[in-house]
Amino acid sequence: MKQFKPFALDDKILVHGVEISQTLDQLRLEVFPPDARKTLKLFPIQEVATYVGTSANNLKRLHLEGKGPIPETSSGGRRYYTAEQIEEVRQFLDKTGKAASKRYVPQRRDGDKLQVVAVVNFKGGSGKTTTTAHLAQHLSLTGHRVLAVDLDPQGSLSALHGFQPELDKNLSLYDAIRYDDERKPVRDTIQKTNFPMLDIIPANIELQEFEYDTPLAMQNSNEGKTFFARISRVLQEVDGDYDLVIIDCPPQLGYLTLTALSAATSILITVHPQMLDLMSMSQFLLMLGNITKTLKGAGVAVQMDWLRYLITRYNPSDVPQRRMVGLMETILAQDILETPMLNSTAISDAGLTKRSLYELEKGTVNRGTYDRALDCMQKVNFEIQGLIHQAWGR
Repeated sequence: MKQFKPFALDDKILVHGVEISQTLDQLRLEVFPPDARKTLKLFPIQEVATYVGTSANNLKRLHLEGKGPIPETSSGGRRYYTAEQIEEVRQFLDKTGKAASKRYVPQRRDGDKLQVVAVVNFKGGSGKTTTTAHLAQHLSLTGHRVLAVDLDPQGSLSALHGFQPELDKNLSLYDAIRYDDERKPVRDTIQKTNFPMLDIIPANIELQEFEYDTPLAMQNSNEGKTFFARISRVLQEVDGDYDLVIIDCPPQLGYLTLTALSAATSILITVHPQMLDLMSMSQFLLMLGNITKTLKGAGVAVQMDWLRYLITRYNPSDVPQRRMVGLMETILAQDILETPMLNSTAISDAGLTKRSLYELEKGTVNRGTYDRALDCMQKVNFEIQGLIHQAWGR
């Protein structure tokens, strides 16, 4: 019988980490040539009409009349717009639209507060990062100025937007909320994405340091005693630059998550309709509720405009899943979003090349699969967009 030869764990896992990182970087160079930076597809006129809030016929008329940006036209007469042109169309219609009551630009107005949406779950694999990415991208395409914050040290949201933390050496939010003299202005941590209206604060492994630094700071400084206010304070520095901040929280109830929730104006909780996931969410909610009570007792007003649960990776043909959804609807009633997010190969196929559904070319996957996934994603994100607008009193 062959015996295993003992090996040094640190050496082995470091070699594996380097090899995987180099392979992913090579993939990035192949998928996003020539400089490993993501670009963005052209959007068909039907999608553009949906994002702008008008009809495809109206956009065709504008083009024929020589008004607004000039789309790219295929040999078959199909019209395609860049993401930048979508915003040009929106601005043009907002200034020239005949209906005085119709507003095409949805950005904050005087008196509207910055909306900060924290996307959370205690358990990994609930679709939290996928939800955050698609929500942030949707809101940018529909005319909102969006800042996405990757607060998960694993950096999955960053990777979806073309950043590889261990190689790109970008700053993370930790650099803006750390307790020592090396703290940087939050603007120094912000990066542009391939979506014109969407910026991101990427993650890196250093974010985890906040979990270790905070207990020490709580013992040694007043700053530590008010750790929960650090994200809200740095967001004040860029309050006038954005309409919305979407935070992808780590899958644990640590100091990073608590700090994000203290800054949030609303919470989106993703949940996969399985018994173990529901049990995990139950524990998360109990812990969060008790900690929030403690914060409230310390004088912290943790108040939200809305809280919703999003069913993710849902397979309607799966009978146990349908039963779990029915159980959740009985318990949580109106706090569940009306449309669950379907489990779709279109989303997972897009993820193989670090793309979202909004970046995927139609011909890349089966057209019916793509259309069903996009339709479902649009329903989910427009419902959340409606909640945000309600919070602004619209």
